[in-house]
Amino acid sequence: MTDASLAARGAALDLLETVLRKKIPLDDAFDAHEGLDALEPRDRGFVRLMVATVLRRLGQIDALITETLTKPDPIKAGVLDILRLGAAQLVFLDTPAHAAVDTSVAIAEQRGLQHYKGLINAVLRRVSREGADIVKKQDAGRLNTPDWLWLAWRTAYGTPRTRGIVEANLVEAPLDLTAKSNPHEWATKLDGTVLPTGTVRRASGGQVSELPGYDDGAWWVQDAAAALPAKLFGDIAGKTVYDLCAAPGGKTAQLAAAGAKVTSLDRSERRLRRLTANLERLNLWADTLTADAATWKPDELADAVLLDAPCSATGAIRRHPDIMRLKSQEDVTKLAGAQRRLLAHAVDLVKPGGTLIYCTCSLQPEEGEQRIAHLLSTGAQVDRSPVTPDELGGLSELINENGEVRTLPGQLAELGGIDGFFIARLVKRT
Repeated sequence: MTDASLAARGAALDLLETVLRKKIPLDDAFDAHEGLDALEPRDRGFVRLMVATVLRRLGQIDALITETLTKPDPIKAGVLDILRLGAAQLVFLDTPAHAAVDTSVAIAEQRGLQHYKGLINAVLRRVSREGADIVKKQDAGRLNTPDWLWLAWRTAYGTPRTRGIVEANLVEAPLDLTAKSNPHEWATKLDGTVLPTGTVRRASGGQVSELPGYDDGAWWVQDAAAALPAKLFGDIAGKTVYDLCAAPGGKTAQLAAAGAKVTSLDRSERRLRRLTANLERLNLWADTLTADAATWKPDELADAVLLDAPCSATGAIRRHPDIMRLKSQEDVTKLAGAQRRLLAHAVDLVKPGGTLIYCTCSLQPEEGEQRIAHLLSTGAQVDRSPVTPDELGGLSELINENGEVRTLPGQLAELGGIDGFFIARLVKRT
């Protein structure tokens, strides 16, 4: 066992504790961990993979640990996390048994958990022998999905589509890119394909910044569903657009690349700096402003407003499995209130005859369909402008009965799936 392998497992243990106990998103925890900079890129990638696998498969892993314990007594949190990381390596990451077990025992000793070395060794040895057979008998999709999400999705979408969602969430999403131009050319250069909606898709893995075209600003990372809202404005060249809650800036980049005069707002100055850095790499420009989109009052109304509202992000679990461990129904209820206020104010920022697009990367109807239904019930001076299949590359299955876009993980499975998104297009009455 090498120092690097121990350092990687130690960092993974830190991150898992930060997410599960301190309720900090994995991306934030990863960026803030000081020890990761000392690791090689390959080891950093393995750290993230280990933690993401535990978060994605937590229900299965905990059930597996329970089944392999001789005495199902409560286990100290730190010990349980070591077992989780060891089991993930053995059953889901094909790590050699000696490496997974020995490093787990060594980490326990490093962390002052010497009294648990025998337990950790015994449980993981049994997992290495029996784990694969146990996992085959598990209902993976149901076990890994928190009860509140399973019940909410089953109510909204029915059992078969919920099954599709939870099964899709078990698989790491492919890498989706939006090209400034010539997507077919970039698909060839990047060994990818072009989806019907125009997104370039390639297999996940590797260092994004080392791919052809990154340094030249030819494309940016953006899920296929997230790339749809900005496209639904149509020809936006020369028009004034307000991109509310804009960071990290994929939609701002789309609008700027299409020739719009973009003002991008975000409450977070840190996130806005990231947006600006992305635009600089892409050689695109937008006016950026740190402001609260629920109260901001510009000097003039816009031709178009894009509101990608803060949400529970339950549609992005494929890419961010920590969401399942961090969010609750209470979060959805609270966020729905914020979305209601943002949406009502966004209407006031659009010129008569202008277009407002509202979207969230949430699967919860409270953050999507119900927000638009409530807005219209208040007498707001907007009407739905239904989306047509030809605007989505012919993918009519992504459009609901009201002409709104509703994508679900599990759809487009033959193409690699898609994140969950809700998009509504509204036009301000004249």
